[in-house]
Amino acid sequence: MNPSTPSPLQGLRVLDLSKVLAGPLCAQYLGDMGADVIKIETPDQGDETRHWPPFREHGESRTGAVFLSANRNKRSLCLDLRSEEGLAAIYRLARWADIAIASFGPGVADKLGVDAAALRACNPRLIYCDISGFGSVGPMNEGKGYDVILQSFTGMLAITGEPGGPPVRSPFSPVDQATGLHALIGILAALYQRERTGAGSTVEASLFDTATGMLGYFLQSFWERGTEPEKPGSGHESLCPYQVFETADKPLILGVANDTLWKRFCTMTHLDDVVDHPDYRTNADRVRNRAKTVALVSRALQAKGRDAWLAELDKAGIPSSPLHTLGELSEHPHTKASGMKFDYNHPALGKMQGVSQPLRFDGERTQLRRPPPMHGEHSVEILKELGYSDEEIATLSPAKS
Repeated sequence: MNPSTPSPLQGLRVLDLSKVLAGPLCAQYLGDMGADVIKIETPDQGDETRHWPPFREHGESRTGAVFLSANRNKRSLCLDLRSEEGLAAIYRLARWADIAIASFGPGVADKLGVDAAALRACNPRLIYCDISGFGSVGPMNEGKGYDVILQSFTGMLAITGEPGGPPVRSPFSPVDQATGLHALIGILAALYQRERTGAGSTVEASLFDTATGMLGYFLQSFWERGTEPEKPGSGHESLCPYQVFETADKPLILGVANDTLWKRFCTMTHLDDVVDHPDYRTNADRVRNRAKTVALVSRALQAKGRDAWLAELDKAGIPSSPLHTLGELSEHPHTKASGMKFDYNHPALGKMQGVSQPLRFDGERTQLRRPPPMHGEHSVEILKELGYSDEEIATLSPAKS
């Protein structure tokens, strides 16, 4: 490993019993920061996201893009947790690990014997992170959760979309991804606590808690106002003008987030006659008169094309942006220079691209040490490290090497 590569968690060992997105993303970030992560997969099909389209084809098989996005810097071990031998191997791994991450459905971990109590009994220093749909406390604690279910249950779908329009799912799975980040925060705090106490602990993260937490200022506004918010489209109920606007040719997003920016915008667009008008003077005035403010700004922006406005807005220090596609983001000079997009060669899948961990340590990105593993790719290697004989390995994971 390059000595300049950030590896703040080098030496930590992670048992990843999770699947889909929240848990795997959490484990991937631990791996990015240097931890040795072993991902447990079922012998039949492995993590179900391996089978979600779109796919990277390889020979007669294929691997899903979602799996590839959340499982780098891990080793894959196939075990049947329903078998006595598979469970015994998990207990060996629990004694080896510093951290275990699980995301089973309600009651499944207990039934399999891989719940927090069982694994921490093997290793009192183990930090066990349990990721669930609704958490362990409350009448919904048996509920199964997926990202869209929690977007609906917590009211997110009630506030997304255009005014008067149908609900619109946020398509990048924000609840799943943020739950993975909250799990990571809890694990890192538990590691710090273990340094003081010498004892492990159980960290709980749930999609419900995450989604509710993400709605913090919406809920605070609802409690103060006493009424449900209107769907804001691309706008913001507390700021105006702060949304998508059409120009003479293409749309742009405008972020006039305070009164100083409003004065600059009015000067730039020759709206000096309204800058101090009581309907528009302060942000609160503009929010109160949102329809009039939006109409006023819309008319002004029709005078020029998008690129001309973006240049002027940038010169005036007013936040704005074109509405990029994913392709435009991928090829933008800033994306390339930032290191958030990286290229690598996968030994089985060929040339690929990935999205970096969104952190720098002393100015450096964490690096790819292992590409996303093939199903059961490291089974023999890991089982030998655990002390299993060739005969035992053939019984435990006969089809993988």
